[in-house]
Amino acid sequence: MGQELGDQAGAVGRVHADDAADDHAAEQRSNALYRSNPLTWDELALEAHCGDEPMGWIVKHDRDAFKELWLQFQGPTSRFPLYPGQEAEITYSYCVGAEKWGPWFQRAVRLPTRRLTVELAFPSETEPAVWGTETSLSADVAPLKTQPQRTMRGDRIVFSWATMDPPLHARFRLEWRLKAGPDTKENAPVSTLSASEAMAHAGVVQEGAEILTRPARPFDLPAEADDAQRVVRELLAAIDRVRDLHTFGKGMGIAAPQIDIDRSAAVVIPPEPAAEPVVLLNASIEESSADQDEQYEGCLSFFDVRGRVPRPLSIVVAHRALDGSPRLSRFTQGMARLVAHEVDHLDGVLYRDRMRPDIRPIPVEEYRETGKRWQYG
Repeated sequence: MGQELGDQAGAVGRVHADDAADDHAAEQRSNALYRSNPLTWDELALEAHCGDEPMGWIVKHDRDAFKELWLQFQGPTSRFPLYPGQEAEITYSYCVGAEKWGPWFQRAVRLPTRRLTVELAFPSETEPAVWGTETSLSADVAPLKTQPQRTMRGDRIVFSWATMDPPLHARFRLEWRLKAGPDTKENAPVSTLSASEAMAHAGVVQEGAEILTRPARPFDLPAEADDAQRVVRELLAAIDRVRDLHTFGKGMGIAAPQIDIDRSAAVVIPPEPAAEPVVLLNASIEESSADQDEQYEGCLSFFDVRGRVPRPLSIVVAHRALDGSPRLSRFTQGMARLVAHEVDHLDGVLYRDRMRPDIRPIPVEEYRETGKRWQYG
């Protein structure tokens, strides 16, 4: 099992039982394991505090192998909100039994954070080895800048790691290898989700759902600005979940219908380092260049295949700002392809509908360009 706990809109916690979507054989075995022996909230024994105050939580997702909760700034008897300029220390802990633990822990930074500290404690007989990586919106996967520190604490080997002022949306992943022992269940099934099943477990609506085939409902802006902001936050959270499962070298995007929200909103993450996410509200394509090319695309809503799709090399998109003012944005080459794909979702169109009649998608296992950018002459 892989575990993740993070924070979002207060604080959000997630526990995963699947690892990267590319590890198909391991994922399929894990899915069978957790369906027959699901991970429960009781066995996690989660404890969370804001300073000395116990924090409550709201369960957002409760599946056998994937759980998400939001920590609340309130306890059983009182609230303790944070106002601008204030800060607090949030701590939480949980325990996973030997029959369900897995090879990684990941933490996403979704609130301004001064110091992030992680401790991992293993039974000493497992002889653990621990290492880590970090990613962000502006950087590819890289080793942690500081090494986790190893100490003995009774019959436990404890690895501690900390970082100061981590950037928003950064993700820090600690991985480990354990020596097989009587309680580690080295050969226990770990997951076998297909790529599409992994996306479904991350909250992405899959092909066949009616919401993917009808135009999304536009926002009345600025009257519905708060609703639009909420949907954009949901999309960014979904992007974080999805990027935990796959490397998107070409950039990526997601539209509100793909997370079962019938509103005209989409977010596109460009492939360039340090580029800001592109938010599209009430978007439509106003102009398309006559020049086109045809390249492979993937869709989170049927991620087991890749299909060659003709797209214009340049488009102009009309969309709205939160205050209702109209915007026109031009996109070219790879960004034009990404944006056109998401605007199609807002119109109830999937890329299969754009493919030439004599072309069929190929299985993702046959696709050889994962993690690479589209090529332009």
